[in-house]
Amino acid sequence: MPNFKRPPMRYVCYVILLACFTTAKAQSLVDSQKQEVVFNGVNVIPMDSERVLENQDVVVSDGKITAMGATSKVKFSKGALIVNAKGKYLIPGLAEMHAHVPPVDDLQPMKEVLILFAANGVTTIRGMLGHPRHIELRTKIQSGEIFGPHFYTSGPSFNGISVKTPEGGEKMVRDQKGLGYDFLKLHPGLTRDNFNAIVKTAKEVGIPFAGHVSSGVGVWRAIDAGYASIDHMDGFIEGMVPGIEAMTDQEIGFFGMFAAKKMDETQIPKLMMGLRDHHIWVVPTQCLAERWIASDKTAEQLRSAPEMIYMDTKTLDSWTENKKRQMSNPLYNEAEVNKYVKLRRKLIYECNKNGVGLLLGSDAPQVFNVPGFSIHHELQYLVDAGLTPYEALRTGTVNVATFYNRSNDSGTIRIGNVSDLVLLSGNPLKDITQTTKIEGVMLGSKWMTKDYIASELKKLVKQ
Repeated sequence: MPNFKRPPMRYVCYVILLACFTTAKAQSLVDSQKQEVVFNGVNVIPMDSERVLENQDVVVSDGKITAMGATSKVKFSKGALIVNAKGKYLIPGLAEMHAHVPPVDDLQPMKEVLILFAANGVTTIRGMLGHPRHIELRTKIQSGEIFGPHFYTSGPSFNGISVKTPEGGEKMVRDQKGLGYDFLKLHPGLTRDNFNAIVKTAKEVGIPFAGHVSSGVGVWRAIDAGYASIDHMDGFIEGMVPGIEAMTDQEIGFFGMFAAKKMDETQIPKLMMGLRDHHIWVVPTQCLAERWIASDKTAEQLRSAPEMIYMDTKTLDSWTENKKRQMSNPLYNEAEVNKYVKLRRKLIYECNKNGVGLLLGSDAPQVFNVPGFSIHHELQYLVDAGLTPYEALRTGTVNVATFYNRSNDSGTIRIGNVSDLVLLSGNPLKDITQTTKIEGVMLGSKWMTKDYIASELKKLVKQ
């Protein structure tokens, strides 16, 4: 029998302490303002073109990428945190360009939604359901008091209820500009006169507007007006249906779903040219059609998805009722609705093909779209529409940087850029579902390990 010597007690204590320290480190945020973070031996997908830079060291300090190059040729400090990333893939952080941060007075539910986004590699969000406390939230995120993705926020929405007159619309624009919101959110119900007053004033004071297209306005006027982005492809189908003016809202359906069978597809090139020439971005939110409207998955099937544990029972009951109500509509025809979903895919494909800028967004939280998780569904739906995985990833990285005039420091992985990064176990250029295989997230200066993410998500379980 081998004669092993018992290790000294001080050595055993050292090992135990080291294990405890490592575990604590793994379950806490690492701040690159205090300690360099090095992704060692990683495969970098820089997103400046469809390529992979193999076996790289990427150094992050104080929220910036400070060095990058072949492993063993890059210098970093002795005290740096070394992340063993061999065989893994590094992509820029993703964006959710149609997010719903809770429009409430309590910051706590807002914080929970922020964590769900960040844990899923979403490092930038655009809030499309504004509230006065969102300005405070944005400030606290920027200062580091609250941890979460970079946050752009609209004010409370412009709609048929909030805007009764042109004068009221003008005042609301000036008020929101003065309060410091990033943009205006347009919802349905605006009359042509009220819409025109909003647009005129927004251009005078210099604040962009985005969102829905009211039926009283129509997509062609919306294009001429110069939306920053049209979301949900709202008004696209309706704008190509002859005689739409004579149809009721019930006959038209949700985003034109019942009117789609009458759409004149020869008008698609005209629509694409208008969007492209007026530099209007499109946030498809195909998740709404594929999950809320389509019939291939029942409410019960969607409700049983793993990520639904982060939604409370009341929310899930509401989502279930919404989907069932949609499918029980007397005008709901399964075959026609499935054609409608495919038509939306075609419009997404045509946007991409014709140089219309696409932005990644899933409208979360919304019917069976859980914040963060749903952005990965949206990426898959973009690929299903005919985009390559690289093209789909651009909608949430490079395109967002371009939209915000941030191409000089974000959206790609290169020295000098903001260190918004997602570490994946597989190559998303070959399989877009690899974006769900997250090994860690770097959000600005903060590194979230896989263990940290798991521990934070565990705190948010509702079911």
